[in-house]
Amino acid sequence: MPDQTTDTKTRQKAIKDLRELIKDIHVAMLTTVSDEGQLRSRPMITARLEFDGMLWFFTLDNDGKADEIKKRPRVNLAYADPGSHRYVSVTGSATLVHDAKKAELLWTEELRDWFPVGPSDPDLALIQVDVEEAEYWDSKVNRLASVVKGLFFASEKKQKHDKIDWPEAVS
Repeated sequence: MPDQTTDTKTRQKAIKDLRELIKDIHVAMLTTVSDEGQLRSRPMITARLEFDGMLWFFTLDNDGKADEIKKRPRVNLAYADPGSHRYVSVTGSATLVHDAKKAELLWTEELRDWFPVGPSDPDLALIQVDVEEAEYWDSKVNRLASVVKGLFFASEKKQKHDKIDWPEAVS
């Protein structure tokens, strides 16, 4: 079994790798599951906070996606940069967060088109996605490689596609 130092280094490398892959892709397609069991995707601006294992987005608390996340928190985020031939799929668990200070910290004016009241809107909520797995395709070199596996769920099983197991956060 790996020691705590190894787990921490593995986690930090996985975070760094994923951060590098998505840093220039500002919009992700967030996929949730509706009450009817249908997959629903919509474009979301990723909050520009240095990625630390969690991704952040803005929504309205009374929006359909907020209800879907409350009922079924498993989500997928798809990032695409066709010009660079880079595609990233992120799986995680989403939570709605009501934190005015965090909203202020994450706010950018490009969000005002969707949230005209701004970060002080009482109906504003944050979507926090705890990343559990991510994989990417780089078609320039025709490879599929995984950068994150088990962010919070360590796995003893070796994964295909060079997936990196990521241990639970170390306190």
